[in-house]
Amino acid sequence: MLREERFKMIMNQLNLHNKVLSADLSTMLHVSEDTIRRDLRDLAQAGKILKVHGGAITKSFNSPFQPNDEVYAQKEKQQIAEKASSLLKNDMIILTEGGTTLVELARKISPSLKATFFTLSPLVALSLSEHPNLNVITIGGKLNKDASLVTGASVVNQLSQIKVDLCLSGCNALSVAEGLTDSDWEVVQVKTAMVRAAKRVAILTISEKLDSSQRMNVCAINQINYLITELSPDSPQLATYRKLDLTLL
Repeated sequence: MLREERFKMIMNQLNLHNKVLSADLSTMLHVSEDTIRRDLRDLAQAGKILKVHGGAITKSFNSPFQPNDEVYAQKEKQQIAEKASSLLKNDMIILTEGGTTLVELARKISPSLKATFFTLSPLVALSLSEHPNLNVITIGGKLNKDASLVTGASVVNQLSQIKVDLCLSGCNALSVAEGLTDSDWEVVQVKTAMVRAAKRVAILTISEKLDSSQRMNVCAINQINYLITELSPDSPQLATYRKLDLTLL
């Protein structure tokens, strides 16, 4: 495979999953990890990605407030955010994680909404703080710079002490068979605790992430109440999800 073709596939995986591991890319592209490390180094030097231990992350996922960083599928994420905002009602207690889609949602919230938000993301907290009628509570812990949210045992403990009406979560990968999955063990622990803390769970994801899976399980598909994508609920791509006991938006 040519170097340029590898670059294209690496960027596609990054855009979809925000973070890639060198070992996974090596298997996928049938090249050595040394080759992948060189590719990631070159892409980082070109300013296209951020290289981290064991792999790389997208620039937009790490710093979505930077105007010069392109957010992948931003139009679709804005459509998802618009749909998700319809779930927000006055006096609700809502829990959110981080990611570019959740930042878009924070920007879409009606100024008249009166609600309490718990969030694990400093970036989302800053966006939420611009709304005059929202009570914003940040959950503290170790900042996972690769995922732009806080993780660790203290976060899981804090989440065990609250019960929220709605959990709004982004998605690394989702399938009917595997449910919600991720590639980062610390993030998985936090997301699992988020699901446990919520009466209802909404997953916000672009459709490209559907029918894919990562190494570690967050929750089964039957623990999800809402699936929100940029697609129409009657889209053929959502056929298998329409058979489940969840609401498609």
